[in-house]
Amino acid sequence: MMMRVTFLTSALALCGGVAVWAQSDDFVSPLIGFYEAGVICAPDAVTTRAAPDTVAGTTNVVEDAPPFVSKARLVPAVLGIGFGVRAGMDAPVGQNGVTMTVTHPALTGNGATQQSFVTAVGGKTTPGITFYQFDHGYELALGDWTMTASLGGVTLYETTFTVVPPQALPQLAGACGYLDLLS
Repeated sequence: MMMRVTFLTSALALCGGVAVWAQSDDFVSPLIGFYEAGVICAPDAVTTRAAPDTVAGTTNVVEDAPPFVSKARLVPAVLGIGFGVRAGMDAPVGQNGVTMTVTHPALTGNGATQQSFVTAVGGKTTPGITFYQFDHGYELALGDWTMTASLGGVTLYETTFTVVPPQALPQLAGACGYLDLLS
């Protein structure tokens, strides 16, 4: 069965010197029955969806959820790398109308520090994935990126990823074959 997946298109802007550590204190509500987070390689989008509260103005929709290449919370600042959460409600059916808020260091050029868009969380046995993907150089902002999924003011989950220079994670930085896009 194909799964529709939403992710926020994003870009990266290299900055120097960041500590190599990440928070692993994810918050997961009892309303969530399945949860995992990690780093992904960018899949091809099949369409886009309007997302006016994002820098790009759209999010991409993909057919199949990409596998995690790492379940760590450290993310190399490399175009084509993404990070996110695969989650399912503690129910057989999913939930539409979930607000995903991504809070991050200031992006180069526009200074944005927060973006949000509407997504869905799958059911317990059919979890969906929501992720942020680095597509543009201005988005390669080093530091903590927090993804918060909420519904009607209730936080469903929240996790923080730490974006680091590619040199800090050379094996993961090259895992998707995009490292050469830095030059």
